[in-house]
Amino acid sequence: MYINGSANMYNTVVLQPSWLQYIIIELPSILFCAGLFAVFYYMTFPYHYLFGIPWLVMIIYLLYRAFYMQRMRYVITEEQIIIHHGVFSHSTDYVELYRVVDYSQHQTLLQQIFGVKTVSIYSGDRNNPKLDMIGIPVKTDVVGLVRWRVEANKKRKGIYEITNRF
Repeated sequence: MYINGSANMYNTVVLQPSWLQYIIIELPSILFCAGLFAVFYYMTFPYHYLFGIPWLVMIIYLLYRAFYMQRMRYVITEEQIIIHHGVFSHSTDYVELYRVVDYSQHQTLLQQIFGVKTVSIYSGDRNNPKLDMIGIPVKTDVVGLVRWRVEANKKRKGIYEITNRF
């Protein structure tokens, strides 16, 4: 994670998932790959080298997923949240802050152990009704920053939320 500029609410903030999130997501694949390597390297039965093929495929998969996560960026500007992702085809998604209606953050057990969280932002946007920002360090107050900017955008655009309460 890195943040451009000082700790001012008006600066553009650029967040990147932590590498610890990669380990959390890919832990089963990493363990499976280690098991395949053990069979490939230490076993002596005939045709044991055939275990090298799935091991090589798993290594390529893990490298691709690492590169994908390394290229993922969440950019929070004064008016938008911009999500950059992709390896072979690069995509950029935009969520207007005045459309954001709710936020939440949660942590799985492994995320609690590694000190990262997932921040979910719910919006009225058709393409991105729910945006999950994964692997954000616990100490980063993304919800507070987004909430402040959402309120500022709604006030600037004259948008007021009307709710029916029973």
